[in-house]
Amino acid sequence: MLDIAYIRDRAELLQLTADRKGIAVSIRELLELDAQRRTLLQEVERLRAERNRRTEEIATLVKAAKAPNEGNGGYERAQVAKLAAGASLTEPPGTAYEARIDEAKGKVREANAKLAVLEVQLAEVSAVWRSLLELVPNPVSADTPDGKSDADNVELRRVGEVPAFAFEPLDHVQLGERLGLLDVARGVKLAGTRSYVLKGIGSRLHRAVQQLAMDVLERRGFTPLELPAMMRGEAFEHTGFFPTGKDQTFAMAEGDKYLIGTSEVGLVSYYAGETLTLGEPIRLAAATPCFRSEVGSAGRDVHGLYRVHQFAKVEQVVVCRGEAAVSDAMLEEITANAEEILRLLELPYRVVAVCIGDMSQKTHKQYDIETWMPSRGAYGETHSSSNVLDFQARRAGIRYRDADGTLRYAHTLNNTAVATPRILIPLLENHQREDGSVYVPAALRPYLGGAEEIRAE
Repeated sequence: MLDIAYIRDRAELLQLTADRKGIAVSIRELLELDAQRRTLLQEVERLRAERNRRTEEIATLVKAAKAPNEGNGGYERAQVAKLAAGASLTEPPGTAYEARIDEAKGKVREANAKLAVLEVQLAEVSAVWRSLLELVPNPVSADTPDGKSDADNVELRRVGEVPAFAFEPLDHVQLGERLGLLDVARGVKLAGTRSYVLKGIGSRLHRAVQQLAMDVLERRGFTPLELPAMMRGEAFEHTGFFPTGKDQTFAMAEGDKYLIGTSEVGLVSYYAGETLTLGEPIRLAAATPCFRSEVGSAGRDVHGLYRVHQFAKVEQVVVCRGEAAVSDAMLEEITANAEEILRLLELPYRVVAVCIGDMSQKTHKQYDIETWMPSRGAYGETHSSSNVLDFQARRAGIRYRDADGTLRYAHTLNNTAVATPRILIPLLENHQREDGSVYVPAALRPYLGGAEEIRAE
């Protein structure tokens, strides 16, 4: 979420960003509501102050009216006050105060009546204002490519050689079924479309790539967390997955809880509402089950393991000082971590700069890593790295004190270190051999009992 003052100063830029990111929000409408909200808020605060002042005045007058009954000294002081005010000494004690008390009570009733109307108006305007504010996108970096979709992403580099098979290669589903590690049919029987079952070495392979990724990240200073797979709605709001991505989540039948689509939700929200010490960036990682409804993806990538409802993901998240130079450096670091994992898996890949039209609301700058998938004859997305600046930290209330003690919002970043079973597609397809077996990269062997290959039993 962006600061409203920032939005006022950059209304044209942010409207253009929203349009290019495909987010339906009117910055003009937001600013009109903001002006109404501020006017209403000022009047409400004025009336509340008036009510409080009058209430205090009533208490003072009531106390003064009782003064004659509190001893001769009090009575004499009250008489002197009456003379100073021009009142007759013959009037009954407290009469002048009663009139002023009645007048003050009338002012309180008048203020309350106005407040009853204005507070409702303020609440209504504020609710719409907030809903629009939550839709305003993060502006993108100056070097973000222009474009409308992933077809317009710009390749930055390629690593590794695409295999040239001397035989007709199989796709991952054929390989998985022949090797007895994948059963799509029974997965669909159990849970419907976009479901699968990994069995035997397939299940072990699924867990092996996760543990390899976690081990790499721990060696690089990341603290592992074991997180819930179900979290409160506010955690999704903190991280920018609500409201725009709410249709991609599975909601629980009772309560404001949802299944996560990434552990980024918990890794960032872990520090919600806190003031941190950020002399060094905080590096966190988690391996969690993830769930996505895939609304709007009907007919896309339906074959096999590419786009499924349930998967597992190792996510790395960084919380650092709110300085562009620091978070830019961290973006390169987390991307390098993901590339190292792909090199350990001995897979050819490329890194692309993501264009504005392929970015989410929260993203300021993004790299995707695409791994070669022979069955697709193309690179397919397997990793993503994003710098979201202070967008999430503002929503979540994550701050730190800079050198002069000023409170500032942190920057947050995230990266998919590995997502499986999608990574099993290139792993099986690129490492298949003519005799039907699959080569196991050396880095994975310790997690598979030293197995150097996968063969049908």
